[in-house]
Amino acid sequence: MTRPGATTQPVDRAPERRWGDDLAVAVGLGGNTFGRTTDAAGSHRILDAFADAGGALVDTADTYSDGASEVILGDWMRDRRNRDQMIVSTKCGNHPAFEGLSASTVAAAVDESLRRLGTDYIDLYFAHYQDDRTPIQESAEAFDALVRAGKIRAVGLSNFTADAVRQWIETTCTNGFVAPVALQPHFSLVHRRPYETGLASLAAEAGLAVLPYRALGGGFLSGKYRTEADTEDRARGAGVRPLLTPQGLRLLDTIEAIAHEHHVRAATIALAWLMHQPTVTAPLASATSSAQLDDLLAAPAITLDDAQITLLEAAAAELA
Repeated sequence: MTRPGATTQPVDRAPERRWGDDLAVAVGLGGNTFGRTTDAAGSHRILDAFADAGGALVDTADTYSDGASEVILGDWMRDRRNRDQMIVSTKCGNHPAFEGLSASTVAAAVDESLRRLGTDYIDLYFAHYQDDRTPIQESAEAFDALVRAGKIRAVGLSNFTADAVRQWIETTCTNGFVAPVALQPHFSLVHRRPYETGLASLAAEAGLAVLPYRALGGGFLSGKYRTEADTEDRARGAGVRPLLTPQGLRLLDTIEAIAHEHHVRAATIALAWLMHQPTVTAPLASATSSAQLDDLLAAPAITLDDAQITLLEAAAAELA
């Protein structure tokens, strides 16, 4: 993905504060369940509880439930009249009708998301997946135009390689475009290497906020999947089954032992570990019940000591 002759020098951009450093609750609520495993009424109950607890960042995408997630979130904000209190993150580039990151596709996709959300601006707009068919300069200019038009307030990149992120940032510096402020990588105790071996150092260099998705490993790190039978008829069962190994179960045992010490559940500890990573701003996790939401919201109050972090990382390393 790196263009010929691309530099590997440090990125010439390191703001004093990262986007999202002032989030009231350092967990983002994932909207991937809205319209899929929770209907509109159930999703609104989760959103009510999240907002009541001080949560603000809700992450969705134009592909989640084929746009229904955005509609559900938009209807909730309209009904509660709280748009200005929420931080809305959504994405483009992966919807079948708006695939890729060409200028025309990005312009059309954002208008559809704004319509579904019932708002005139998006706080953080992600390029959902790297598009090797479109020049990065074209994509970066398209997102810059959205910021200048007031349709979005900030730019983020998700599922990009470190080389592509670096090239996007260099392109914005060279051309005077609005630079990305955030990354949304796949990162958790069961999926560490791709982020830690390239993106983490780049995020630190460039001062990028990091909002990891699949923070609970598709639900595996909550401890609710321990046997093949536990995955049957579950939406994410197929993705969890490869983790049901002796090494995976030892990791769960370690997480649950530490959770017992803190009088919380396993999901809280898995999220707390992410929050202890120096480049992470706010992990993203979804909830389909008030109990699950409570587990997410408990994580910012947990302080893991060095010994506990070492135990978690040693157990997680056995999965590599």
